[in-house]
Amino acid sequence: MQFFERMGAIEFSLRGHLWSVAMVVFTCWIAAHGGNLGARQVMDADFDAKRFPVAAANYLEEQGVAGPLALAAILVPFRTSFANTDAALAMILLVVAVAAVGNRIAGYVAAVSATASFDFFLTRPYETVAIDRATDIETTILLLVIGIAVTEIAVWGRRQYAAASRRAGYLEGINDAARAVATGDSPSTLIDQIADSLAQLLSLRSCQFQYGVAGIGRPARLLHDGEVVLNGQPFDFRSADLPAGTSLELLVESGGRLQGRFLMQLSPGVRPPREQLLVAAALADQAGAALAASYPAAM
Repeated sequence: MQFFERMGAIEFSLRGHLWSVAMVVFTCWIAAHGGNLGARQVMDADFDAKRFPVAAANYLEEQGVAGPLALAAILVPFRTSFANTDAALAMILLVVAVAAVGNRIAGYVAAVSATASFDFFLTRPYETVAIDRATDIETTILLLVIGIAVTEIAVWGRRQYAAASRRAGYLEGINDAARAVATGDSPSTLIDQIADSLAQLLSLRSCQFQYGVAGIGRPARLLHDGEVVLNGQPFDFRSADLPAGTSLELLVESGGRLQGRFLMQLSPGVRPPREQLLVAAALADQAGAALAASYPAAM
């Protein structure tokens, strides 16, 4: 009897939603067929991105709002037949998916949307923002907190992946220069290759190699330990840009003998981190080794 009573309760709870669900499905079917019902057009299904409702819907979809709302709407007809904590877990999975493929804002919006949808549709009293039971209040708060937490974890993971990719690119650039030295490429070819690598690595406006000179024009100097000095004093890229019109030189040496310098013009607002400066110094060492074999003395 308990089974039949439960099934009867479920059937009774679904009755009020069957027509609305059927109308949504029927409307989607018409839209999928170009707004036509048989030979008659009953709906304007030609979407215009310039119309506000479409633009708004696109924005909500991009920011992760539509997913939790859609999931809550799907669960509404069955909300009395399962514990709402199960629905909260499903909401969390959806927030994780949005945070994994989107940005921080999308993850936050998805977390807030999931919390609001859970509160409004899946906690008693239904279709209100009020919550009767203390356990539902705890579940709603946890849903928001966990959603924000997994978003931050996803953002951190993407940063770590990007940093690993950059390091792999740095190593590839150094290996390319080392292979060019080992295979005996001409020094001019290698210098041009390293100048291009430096320009890309440090986001330079220009980079040129000058044989046998150093210090001319009073530029800032990038040392081989990744430090920068300006007028004999340490300079921190993290706190300020170089003064306007100030170049940055990177000396190319081999065995303590000067071979020349890379004279670089930084782009405005670019502050290379120490990691990139160390890679630049390593590239200059490769240039020094190649030049030492071809030009034993500074020109």
